[in-house]
Amino acid sequence: MAPRQFVFLALILSSHALSQTADSSTSLWKLFSQNKSQVREAIEIESLFPMFFYGGYHLGIGYRFSEFRLRASVIKGGTYDVEPNGLNNSKELFHRLYAKLGYGIFFGMNVLENWELYTYIERHTFGIEQIATFENRTMYSTDFGAGTSYQVFVGRWFYLQPGFHLYIRSSQSIVFTNGKEYSLPRMDISPVIRAGIRIWQVQE
Repeated sequence: MAPRQFVFLALILSSHALSQTADSSTSLWKLFSQNKSQVREAIEIESLFPMFFYGGYHLGIGYRFSEFRLRASVIKGGTYDVEPNGLNNSKELFHRLYAKLGYGIFFGMNVLENWELYTYIERHTFGIEQIATFENRTMYSTDFGAGTSYQVFVGRWFYLQPGFHLYIRSSQSIVFTNGKEYSLPRMDISPVIRAGIRIWQVQE
């Protein structure tokens, strides 16, 4: 199974699990409901783990205070092509990779139990490759965005967090040697899924 297909399958399965009406007396429901994000304080470490399938990596660490969470992350995408996520993209002509280490700051709030809305700012260095000629150029982008995701706890400490991200950035373009112009999409929309562990918490 291709990594991109794996991400979508994981999102579908997680969404299906959340949509089921379960009897709280069953052991499976107890497994997925014995922990909640409404703690007074917590520290969580997580990863956008599909990046590892592309030879890259992602690591985030977050501090939760009541319904609020502040998180910092770093990412290097390996061979993951971001271009198909762009609205008005040029995926037939160009690849867009996370060429160097990127980093971001996220601030979120739980609007319902375990369901988080957040905003963020990320700094990326994109490697733009023209498919026909293999010529590479570098573009720098500061992305602002919004996201939503849901923490699905498996036991007391581990969780999966599927969601969606919207990235917004200023317009910019670059011209390649053969005269072909690449324009960076003003917006990306992407499904995401993170796996994490709560390493410390203080109950309400």
